[in-house]
Amino acid sequence: MNRRDFLWLLPGLGATGWLTGCAVDPVTGKKTMAFASKEDEIAVDKQHSPHQFSEDYGVSQDRGLNTYVAGVGSQLSSRSHRPDMPFNFQVVNANYVNAYAFPGGSIACTRGILLDLDSEDELAALLGHETGHVNARHYAESQAKGTLVQLASMGLSVAAASQGAQYGELAKILGQFGGGALLSHYSRENEREADALGMEYMVKGGYNPEGMVGLMEMLNSQQKSKPNALELMFSTHPMSSERLATTRARQQNTPAYAQAVKQPLKRERYMDNTARVRALRTVIGEEQKAEALLNQKNYEQAAQHLGSALSRAPDDYPGLVLMGKAQLAMKRPQEAQPYLDKAKAIYPAEAQAHHLGGVANLQMRRPETALAGFQEYERLLPGNPNTVFLKGYSYEMMQNKRAAAQEYYRYAQLTQQQGSQAQYAISRLKSWGVVR
Repeated sequence: MNRRDFLWLLPGLGATGWLTGCAVDPVTGKKTMAFASKEDEIAVDKQHSPHQFSEDYGVSQDRGLNTYVAGVGSQLSSRSHRPDMPFNFQVVNANYVNAYAFPGGSIACTRGILLDLDSEDELAALLGHETGHVNARHYAESQAKGTLVQLASMGLSVAAASQGAQYGELAKILGQFGGGALLSHYSRENEREADALGMEYMVKGGYNPEGMVGLMEMLNSQQKSKPNALELMFSTHPMSSERLATTRARQQNTPAYAQAVKQPLKRERYMDNTARVRALRTVIGEEQKAEALLNQKNYEQAAQHLGSALSRAPDDYPGLVLMGKAQLAMKRPQEAQPYLDKAKAIYPAEAQAHHLGGVANLQMRRPETALAGFQEYERLLPGNPNTVFLKGYSYEMMQNKRAAAQEYYRYAQLTQQQGSQAQYAISRLKSWGVVR
């Protein structure tokens, strides 16, 4: 076969059912151009939300907290415009301040943002807003305007996916997508509509609309005082003082909301159910500082903050994985390995530590052990093309050219010739006579 035959691409969006003609907007009831069917939205969600959850250090192992958040979310989604969607609400272990939704109804909030909320009403506002994005089909709208990362073909290389993302070069070193690479980027118009829908849903669910105002005030305040902490959130969810003013006016001028504001805010219940994550405030603060330093390539100082965090919470999975990343970035795989081994033991079902353990073993020139790590990662979380490349590289180090060629072949198909790794894979395949 020739190189052109070899580099065939996965089907484009138009060939996979995304361009489905007109449909009725579930929120407005008006006819609109639909760029994805409900089935498409669910399929994209199932394929890609697990990767973002893993980037965020997995779903929280605090079952009580997850049950609580899921209960609040279900009160809203069951009263929303698309109650038939398979909504699920999760807390993820990320330290940054954010919440996000995938088009099929997978919604997550980070443990970082839970520290900054003051009541269950603010949590309902946050989850209602994300539910609004799903119901208004903002993913499909963004896809139509070309403002989303092209997820459907999964043609993401490490170089392409990590541009401008968390940890930049570090994401390339470690073979990850880079924080937020899979998230939707909404317009201000999308945000205003999600605000309105979120307030509607929370009031129907028995919450005080003052929770939405409180959420907006918190985000606006942090935007001024700690802009770096909310960088990813504001890139995916544009914030403005106008949105806060609009929310206040909506609350004051809508009779149903003016009545609902008389309800007491559910502060005590929120504090009770989030007590364990709030007990980690100092730990999370140290890890937030470390992540900012990782972005600046100040790995030594980042490791110091992570050491402080782990001295307080030695079994904290994100802290252990972050320390592994810092050590790998400093080319200290022997120092990284104990942290990653402990992370795997603490949370064996979460894939990220297995992947990083493979990277550490490659740096220590242990390709067989590295390959086992990548295989376990792919078993837990298939679909990351970077893992395919690293499997190929492991086989090459083991002098198994046949197996290496198979993985490089697969990798080059997935990444559409993007990035230095794809060029390397193709060069090896050409030198081995697999392609011309």
